[in-house]
Amino acid sequence: MHVDSREIYQASKDFFGKEVILEGWVRNHRKQKEFGFIDFSDGTYFSTIQVVYDNTLKNFEEIQKTRVGSSVQITGVVVESPKEGQEFEVQAKDILLVGDAAEDFPIQPKRHTREFLREVSYLRPRTNLFQAVFRIRSLTAYAIHTYLQERGYVYVHTPIITASDCEGAGEMFQVTTLDLDNLKKEELDYSKDFFGKKTSLTVSGQLQGEAFAMCYKKIYTFGPTFRAENSNTKTHASEFWMIEPEIAFCDLEGLMDLEEDFLKYIVSYVLEHAKAELTFLNQFVEKGLIEKLEKLTKSSAARVTHQKAIEILKQSGKDFEFEPKFGEDLAKEHEKYLTEEYFKSPVFVYDWPKDIKAFYMKQNEDGKTVRAVDLLVPESGELMGGSQREESYEKLVQRMNELKMPIEDMEWYLNLRRYGSVPHSGFGMGFERLLIYLTGVDNIRDVIPFPRTSKNCDF
Repeated sequence: MHVDSREIYQASKDFFGKEVILEGWVRNHRKQKEFGFIDFSDGTYFSTIQVVYDNTLKNFEEIQKTRVGSSVQITGVVVESPKEGQEFEVQAKDILLVGDAAEDFPIQPKRHTREFLREVSYLRPRTNLFQAVFRIRSLTAYAIHTYLQERGYVYVHTPIITASDCEGAGEMFQVTTLDLDNLKKEELDYSKDFFGKKTSLTVSGQLQGEAFAMCYKKIYTFGPTFRAENSNTKTHASEFWMIEPEIAFCDLEGLMDLEEDFLKYIVSYVLEHAKAELTFLNQFVEKGLIEKLEKLTKSSAARVTHQKAIEILKQSGKDFEFEPKFGEDLAKEHEKYLTEEYFKSPVFVYDWPKDIKAFYMKQNEDGKTVRAVDLLVPESGELMGGSQREESYEKLVQRMNELKMPIEDMEWYLNLRRYGSVPHSGFGMGFERLLIYLTGVDNIRDVIPFPRTSKNCDF
């Protein structure tokens, strides 16, 4: 019978003495004069299966020529393994080569650098590291959908192409059908472009998400977003995925409750369903990874205003490289001190200076701060950013005028405040930022299957 590795690992004793047919790839091949061992993987389970064969097989000499990376079909019997620490193995009765791998197959059974593996991104899932990372990526995405769907959230597909700059930073990739190679700048006429106006790839689905929250009450978006930010740090990419829930009749306190519960659910789900992968990552990537994740699920996040956070930092006696200042953003070292030394837990920092936050955030009565919040976690820093949205038409128009934003292009968004507006809140979480935290792999290029960064758009 045809089976997957996962099925055998889940109930190996039920398969003892049974003949099975396995289809997959050769991870390693150790040859002796009269027998050999193949480490077999079909991708359905993290660990490989040891396949043992000997010279009683009619095509023994051909089998011995099988190279690492080749695809094979193996017929054999599952037996209890005599090897300590290995529950079972498969004694081969027949091994058929399905697809040969050339001698220059790059992924050999040895340690490869992550930089090298990025050069062959189409093959790197065949290594233990990336099989673990991308399995966790899949499980995490499922956990996100499960949490939100089970609580009545509607999944909204917001547009990839947009004329709205949600963040107002202007770092957007332009979308056009105009012949830019043969047009001079003064000849550009976007009324003749495909959409009749200047359009870009989205940086966020939030604005469109708010429209649906005014109907369904609780919605979320989960899809690719794009930033034309020429940054080469470990945490920036030009294409990445964002999770953005939006909730009507929700204030900032309710939003923080949701963020904390949401994160704990996801981490707990991964801890339960990716044990083999996390064990590997805990041993070879980040010592103490499992302990870190388990600690988060049992912790309670502190809540502190931005002003209070700055006061704590100033009174810490620490010689920070960047001086903490009222009215300015927090540096990584500040986030590290707050989460790992002062509170020793995740921390919500809220009520941020309005001058460093987006136009749509609800203004506080002090006229200086907005109802914005960042969730900081130990060892990673900022993981989520959200706010209560400004539901007042007049205040939102006033803020947009202050920032010299084009009102006419955002009339539809402003109309949400004219047609049954309600207090509402939402947050955004970079999916890859979460995966860096969950896996201990510290470079965003290594938690995206095919990374898109400045000067890099391969595969």
